[in-house]
Amino acid sequence: MPVHPQAQAILDMMATALPAPMHTLSPEQARAMALPPPENPESVHEVTNRTIPGPGGDIPVRVYRPSASNGLPALVWYHGGGWVIGNLDGSDATCRSLANQAGCVVISVDYRLAPEHRFPAAVDDAYAAAQWVADHGAEIGADGRRIAVGGDSAGGNLAAVVALMARDRGGPNIVQQSLIYPVTDQASNTPSYTQNADGYLLTKDMMVWFWDHYLGPDGDGANPLASPARASSLAKLPPALVITAEFDPLRDEGEAFAQALTAAGVKATTTRYDGMIHGFYGMAGMVDAATEAQTETVKHLRAAFGS
Repeated sequence: MPVHPQAQAILDMMATALPAPMHTLSPEQARAMALPPPENPESVHEVTNRTIPGPGGDIPVRVYRPSASNGLPALVWYHGGGWVIGNLDGSDATCRSLANQAGCVVISVDYRLAPEHRFPAAVDDAYAAAQWVADHGAEIGADGRRIAVGGDSAGGNLAAVVALMARDRGGPNIVQQSLIYPVTDQASNTPSYTQNADGYLLTKDMMVWFWDHYLGPDGDGANPLASPARASSLAKLPPALVITAEFDPLRDEGEAFAQALTAAGVKATTTRYDGMIHGFYGMAGMVDAATEAQTETVKHLRAAFGS
């Protein structure tokens, strides 16, 4: 099907808003283009900014509590942005919605960005945040034994990697992974990379730019902590929901990752949102499919949490 009219409206708006293609900018210039958060955010019982200890210094996080109850399940969320851009504000609306709908504490992680902090800095922060929730969840009303991980794009990559690390390191206990159009393989050679190389918000040139900044000249894109699809085994991982968009360079690698999880005996569900573009998940209020995808995420979270 063609690009959905609601997604096309986003593309038209962004075409006039961006001063130049992102891959021609410096990281600082690209970060300066971030859109402000919505003026009237969804109300949540409690939203708190704090820091937690990390391997490279304190990690800023934003904690969303849907109620005053204690012992709620937790979702550790990693924002997108190609490991180079993105911040807590960019995923604020999504985290508010997921906290309220899923009845869970959401911990949004402001991991270190490249190129100032190349791979594996973001991975180390992402894992440290999940481990902190397991060890200190009671401080924020969360049950450290019921943790899900999730994120969009590069955040989906980090969520998948954290699930791998938790399996291999014996914890924390991850009960579900919500992977929203995740980056799973640095090879970047799938048909969707050709079909959707340009014109749909995220471009192939942007992904090359992101990977170059993230890995640096000496980085190894085949490392499974960078490309989780390259892991020697995907067995014994938590159930996964993988959401993809039809007009997205990352579509095929996300779907291939879900298929590989299934082949390894992991319960994995894939939903492709036809007519949609990369980034649609965070556009609730502008794109109906965003609300549908978030509702689907909540269904899987509640099933994993037993709530």
